[in-house]
Amino acid sequence: MDLSNENHPTMIKTTNVQGGQAEMVKFGGERRQTRRALSLINQNLITAHRHPCVVNKRGLTEKFVAAQIGSSHRHGLEENKKPKIAAEGFKVWEEHEGCKYQPMPMCLEPSETLSGDQTEMEVEMEDIFEEALIDIDSDDANYPFAVVDYVGDIYANYRKMEVYSCVSPSYMEQQLDITGRIRAILVDWLIEVHHKFELKEETLFLTVNLIDRFLEKQTVEKKKLQLVGLVAMLLASKYEEISVPVVDDLLIISANTYTRKDVLEMESLMLNKLKFNISVPTPYVFMRRFLKAAQADKKLEVLSFLLIELCLVEYEMLKHPPSFMAAAAIYTAQCTLYGVKQWSKTCEWHTSYSEDPLLECSRSIVSYHQKAATGKLTGVHTKYSSSKFGYAAKLEPAHFLVQTQ
Repeated sequence: MDLSNENHPTMIKTTNVQGGQAEMVKFGGERRQTRRALSLINQNLITAHRHPCVVNKRGLTEKFVAAQIGSSHRHGLEENKKPKIAAEGFKVWEEHEGCKYQPMPMCLEPSETLSGDQTEMEVEMEDIFEEALIDIDSDDANYPFAVVDYVGDIYANYRKMEVYSCVSPSYMEQQLDITGRIRAILVDWLIEVHHKFELKEETLFLTVNLIDRFLEKQTVEKKKLQLVGLVAMLLASKYEEISVPVVDDLLIISANTYTRKDVLEMESLMLNKLKFNISVPTPYVFMRRFLKAAQADKKLEVLSFLLIELCLVEYEMLKHPPSFMAAAAIYTAQCTLYGVKQWSKTCEWHTSYSEDPLLECSRSIVSYHQKAATGKLTGVHTKYSSSKFGYAAKLEPAHFLVQTQ
């Protein structure tokens, strides 16, 4: 083919952004100028691969696009020597019908606005949100006492061992002189004693556990029941506390009803009946883990302990394992604070209890909360009415849980 003829049409092949071939038909008089302009455009577009994430989100008007193309033709010779790459950023232009042979850009964003149906669909898709599980141990990775590497195995073992800390919910039937009501009076009084001595929370839960496990194996006279409670607190304190109450202090709070010999004999009897098995998981250990799963603040934590201590007084709550009681107390506390039923996927995962089985137990807890300030058994209400516990006892119970039965 004779290329010297300026009137002969010439086929020019250029490489577009996607690597394909684009054919353009130009006449001889414009050949050199067109090659320079196309070379400039291709260099700018191909070089821009170095910054693929920078995209111009604003749609460009036709007037502005035409002005930019005209400027490229006028100044193609000067700018072709040193093209500007990163100074002004990479902008993807939309295809314009006035630039018929412009290579196709890497990504095109539609300039038209979304229709009403599309907008509504996007809103509906945002509403369909699956709650993600939270890694509750990630913040403690560098805290050695949190034992993040073993905490899962520890609580898996607690779940296996909690059956040994449970008692028969009908053990009181073998007792000839005491009832569930008398047991409630003892536990309510021990809560006041525990608060007066400023003992640890775990000491109270272990004390009640030792009492129930001992009464399941040993019949006790009514006049000896207070002694059983004091000795159980003494053993729990020896297991949990650094500073243990002395025997003389226990005799004083019992108005010297018992002697030192009585305390030591009951301590020996209780340890032998329990086969010295003091280390059992109580609701307290599950409370700490489940509160972490609930991402509880101080207010939720205090209210949860108020509710579960109300459950310690009630004999009928012995039918539930410790982990279930802890989960139900926290669930009820959340409902009380927030005014709605709330149980996250993270709580369900770590407790292994869904909301439905907790609901029936939660309604019983609400009924205990409603009558906490009435009657003779007001030890828990008095304790949590102080400023130390943020006056948690003055919070209104979750009445809506009982009303929806």
